[in-house]
Amino acid sequence: MSNFKIYAKSILIPVIVGGAVGLITSNAIDYNNLVQPFFAPPSFLFPIVWTILYVLMGISYGILANKDLNDSEINSIYYLQLTVNALWSFIFFVFKWRLFAFVWILILDVLVIDMIIKFYNKNKIAGLLQIPYLIWISFATILNLAVYLLNK
Repeated sequence: MSNFKIYAKSILIPVIVGGAVGLITSNAIDYNNLVQPFFAPPSFLFPIVWTILYVLMGISYGILANKDLNDSEINSIYYLQLTVNALWSFIFFVFKWRLFAFVWILILDVLVIDMIIKFYNKNKIAGLLQIPYLIWISFATILNLAVYLLNK
């Protein structure tokens, strides 16, 4: 497979998954109706940030795929964290299980840290490209908890 196809596929998968989740859950998103902590970003920022993060995620995975460095362990952690990430929106917005969503995002935090370590061990750039994702979901974890506490 050509470099272009590897990167295109690697980028499109998380972008499409994230976009599909956004479309499916869009009618259930009640972010603006919730009591927000002082540090809550405006809702328009989320799709922008997530698109950037999904592209970085795809580039990172593409680096490993392009250099033939992905193996079953890399694939497992990558797709597991992507699945856990996608399901969070359903838990938080569709089912409105805010406390469970907090526990769920803690699981995502651990998976992303594990993914970063595994990626970094294969290719430093692939690992480092995931740092913005970790920063964002760490912030999202705190935001999730704050929203739960303010709206229980």
